[in-house]
Amino acid sequence: MTVADYYEALGVARDASREDIKRAFRRLARETHPDSNPGDPQAEERFRSVAEAYEVLSDPGRRAAYDRGGSVDVGDLFSSFAGIDDLLTRFFGGGFGFGVGGGASGPAGGSDIGVREWITLEEAATGITREVRFETRVACSGCGGDGSAEGVPLETCERCGGQGSVRVTRQTILGATMAVIGCDRCRGRGRVIVEACPRCEGSGSVPGERAVEVAIPAGVDTGARMRIPGRGAAGDAGGRPGDLYVEVGVEPDPRFERHGADLVHRIGVGFAEAALGTTRSIPSVLDDSFDLEIPPGTQPGSVFKVPRLGMPRLRRRGRGDLLVEVAVEVPRSVSAEQEEALRSYAAAAGEDPAPPPRRRRRS
Repeated sequence: MTVADYYEALGVARDASREDIKRAFRRLARETHPDSNPGDPQAEERFRSVAEAYEVLSDPGRRAAYDRGGSVDVGDLFSSFAGIDDLLTRFFGGGFGFGVGGGASGPAGGSDIGVREWITLEEAATGITREVRFETRVACSGCGGDGSAEGVPLETCERCGGQGSVRVTRQTILGATMAVIGCDRCRGRGRVIVEACPRCEGSGSVPGERAVEVAIPAGVDTGARMRIPGRGAAGDAGGRPGDLYVEVGVEPDPRFERHGADLVHRIGVGFAEAALGTTRSIPSVLDDSFDLEIPPGTQPGSVFKVPRLGMPRLRRRGRGDLLVEVAVEVPRSVSAEQEEALRSYAAAAGEDPAPPPRRRRRS
């Protein structure tokens, strides 16, 4: 549904204030609401048209885009609402005078729990299933979480007849209207406790420890957060448990420096090895190693890329690369034999090193 002219739909000027727009919508909602137009099959469509106009013009960003002549993607504004009454609650927070709500919506759900789990780089490279333990409220073993004493069943709520909700008459701007609200006696459960469980005193939960198997996928990095629905704290008797959030921390590995899916490993080689070439054993994140040939003439800071020996790409195919960075090590001191060899090399290469330090004569 797209309204041709939102200002015309609400009957306001193009420079109308936000309050003017809200007042116009209240008036038109009263006139077009189906409760005010019994038997009129077009009433709901008219109401939705003015609601769409209000949704666009009451939002500064959407209104500015609309005024510039651009397209405004309002989507299906009504797909997430149970009906027109729920829509009015969305616009005016339940204070408009129509609608469902205002009573207990059901037993309170449990709290969400957050834990941090540390794993090694190797575990992050392969993925791992880890048992996570934490203190929280768990379902009472004495009553199974329903809050009722052992052997004493819950009874159907007399007030709502087991439906969890009741219909009440409300006086609104349209006169008397019917609304459905959560039953205040059973709190939306439809059943009531006759005799409370002595262990949890009817709450359905007690303090305890919970152990949850968590599958940590390959490729995770520090800060990755996973949600496990329904594995948090137990709720009130009949309430939904909370969710468990596991934040992963990957321990530093002295062999590697991580850059996303790529790993950097640094090695040192001697001057002669860099000049003449050598072979080095290089570790991999998968707990094996391989030989890497360092070619003659390797310069300090050279990087050799070994494809697909890095970390798996999280939620994507393939792996990163292993980058081997070479540092040429210069000795801080040399023996007489090494100095003689170096000076011979310098003479052959046309280099001019500093002369050897003078040694004191013995008196």
